[in-house]
Amino acid sequence: GSCPKPERQQNAELDETSRDIQDFPPGTKITFVCRPGYIRVPGKSLTWTCGNDLQWSQTSVFCKARQCKYPGPLENGYYDPGDLEFGSKLTFHCNEGYRLRGKGEISCEISMSGSVDWSGTLPYCEIIPCEPPPKIANGEYEERDSYVYQTSVTYRCLGVPQGSDPFSLIGPDTIHCTSDAHSNGVWSGPPPECRVVKCEDPRVENGKKISGFGFPYRYKDSVVFECNQGYFMVGAQVITCEESNTWVPPQPTCEKITPELCPAPKIPNGALIPDKPAYAKGESVQIRCNGGCSFPDGSAEMTVTCQGQSSWGALQQCSCESEGSGSTPVINHGRVVDGEKSSYSVGDFITIECYTGYTLNGEARIQYVGNNQWVPAVPTCQLSGYIIAIICVIVVVVVLLAAFWIYKKFFSQNGKRDSTPNSAEYKMCK
Repeated sequence: GSCPKPERQQNAELDETSRDIQDFPPGTKITFVCRPGYIRVPGKSLTWTCGNDLQWSQTSVFCKARQCKYPGPLENGYYDPGDLEFGSKLTFHCNEGYRLRGKGEISCEISMSGSVDWSGTLPYCEIIPCEPPPKIANGEYEERDSYVYQTSVTYRCLGVPQGSDPFSLIGPDTIHCTSDAHSNGVWSGPPPECRVVKCEDPRVENGKKISGFGFPYRYKDSVVFECNQGYFMVGAQVITCEESNTWVPPQPTCEKITPELCPAPKIPNGALIPDKPAYAKGESVQIRCNGGCSFPDGSAEMTVTCQGQSSWGALQQCSCESEGSGSTPVINHGRVVDGEKSSYSVGDFITIECYTGYTLNGEARIQYVGNNQWVPAVPTCQLSGYIIAIICVIVVVVVLLAAFWIYKKFFSQNGKRDSTPNSAEYKMCK
């Protein structure tokens, strides 16, 4: 009998002398050599012997894969260096903001010397660069030698000669260098524009401005309106001057309150369904509190009906869990005369009065409804009309007296010098 023909080994092959043997009787010796990329396992023999039991003397693995050298760390990147054996691959990745330069993958291969080595050199990760940011008309930014990932650039508009209309910056003033899906450097958005933006002086018939008196109006200037007593507002209370030289939203109007109408109730922490500027007598509206807010009885919804004469019956306000404690509102030229506290809870009232010479514009008694909001809105104190008139009279009198004094001082003395110059000089020396 003979030993079976040895199976093909993945990591080794028969040497030339053993390759031609066709019969393997007991005592036959065959020798293997490790295939390229493999090396003998220390302590393992490369020779097999056919035993009397017709079995080969060794069948365990005796050639193992060679290992490539550890290529070192990848600065600003990473890879898994766990397997460095012949045939293995390393795939490289860069950290955010960096891109790979060189091969993204290398393999442990047979080298020219017969050993093993990596198929290429270790790549590197470079920080992603951006082209210089675009320049804009009538604007500038601080230039740099280079622009890389996360570099920010802030634009500003150029100054103009005194008396000329200034430029307004339209859009975000800052853009930053980022990257696209292919790791190319791109800017986070388009640059802003520098343009002259002017909006007309807005006027609302039967209403007035309560803030935003500074004409001319430039980009993003806002004006707040309120209607005169006996009128209700249709439209937005706050309008803003936008880049198209128009007010957004459009200017509101003030419509006359009739006995058959009720202006929409003001609910700071809730919504009206349906939401309209005014409701007819007998018409109902549902009030729905915002999330986390409720009425004093714990419910989140209630319905009220217009009673006519601007009356809504048992109207309640939504209070919120997270409103915290309110603080005393700042009253320029006025003070709180009743109900003042270091902090306020929902439902607290305060009463406000103006200093002498100022007139209260709004309701004197207001209620805290949470989130530092008061209903009705905090009033303002404006200089009284008669005080303004007195000031104007005083200014006119002072101007007339000053003019008279100047006349007496210069014109009268000049007349004396012309008639008796020697006498005048003598008196001045004495």
